[in-house]
Amino acid sequence: MAKRYYHGPVSDHFDGQRFFHPGLPSTDKSFRDLLRWKLKDKASRWPKIVPARSGLKPDRSVQGLRITFVGHASLLIQVDGTNLLVDPVWSDRASPFSWAGLRRRNAPAVAFADLPPIHVVLLTHNHYDHLDIATLQALTTAHTPLFLTPLGNDTVIQRSLPSIEPMTGDWWQTFSLANEIRGTVVPSYHWSSRNLGDYRMALWGGFVLQTPAGTVYCAGDTAYRDRAIFREISARFGPPLVAVLPIGAYAPRWFMKTQHAEPEETVQIAQDCGAKTILGIHWGTFPLTNEPYEEPAQRFEAALRLQTITGLHGQALRPGDIWERAR
Repeated sequence: MAKRYYHGPVSDHFDGQRFFHPGLPSTDKSFRDLLRWKLKDKASRWPKIVPARSGLKPDRSVQGLRITFVGHASLLIQVDGTNLLVDPVWSDRASPFSWAGLRRRNAPAVAFADLPPIHVVLLTHNHYDHLDIATLQALTTAHTPLFLTPLGNDTVIQRSLPSIEPMTGDWWQTFSLANEIRGTVVPSYHWSSRNLGDYRMALWGGFVLQTPAGTVYCAGDTAYRDRAIFREISARFGPPLVAVLPIGAYAPRWFMKTQHAEPEETVQIAQDCGAKTILGIHWGTFPLTNEPYEEPAQRFEAALRLQTITGLHGQALRPGDIWERAR
């Protein structure tokens, strides 16, 4: 198969066509595995509507640091006059089709028209619940932001939106974004795909944001695996002020263990990177996997209650929740 997304030199995590996790077994699953999951593992039923706040109208500019949870993996990060979006999805479905596929169970907490001026958009990887072409098109029309994403995802974006020219980075590559904010693409234990046959042809990851108000770690989608990357984040950047980590989409474990952490592992990720505050996301909006919709938050918050000695604290964010630190 011809290289389709990224054309670059072979590295310790790129074989010339596909990206991979060096020294770890592949995340790839077979079609037989997929059938086993869908036919033999029973999924929990979700309500048609999962309660969430909506109608928030964020300030146009914030001094200090404020993180607003829009829903699923979408974040509005406001720091010292700069507004950033992480994995913005305002579409009704996480799907290649507008008429079929996973439908969201709550509306974005902030209506698109109520967004403040957006200066930077960060895209962790190309799965449909994180990279939504319709939302990116709307953002370009309304805000003309700067885009940053791991290697190869520019190809995915430009096939539909040739006017967007994203900055792309390899793991551990740092970019100046705006107003003394630096963004580094960091590894995550995950994978990428938009279509059949394009597995791992674009890179995936998270972001460390170094800002005047403190360091923010947004992991994107990740498993726990050998935890080495989380310890390296602490070694390179110091303990983050706040870590925004995924807590959902983990069942069944035999299928999801290499790509999504379960809530107790997410707490361990925060400990490994040295964060003192952890915000749990990636749950309660799209019924991606088999666990009950409320279970990620219940297990996550139970695990947090056991961390009184370590000083780790935080919350499972519901759409519309806001975490902030004043200057």
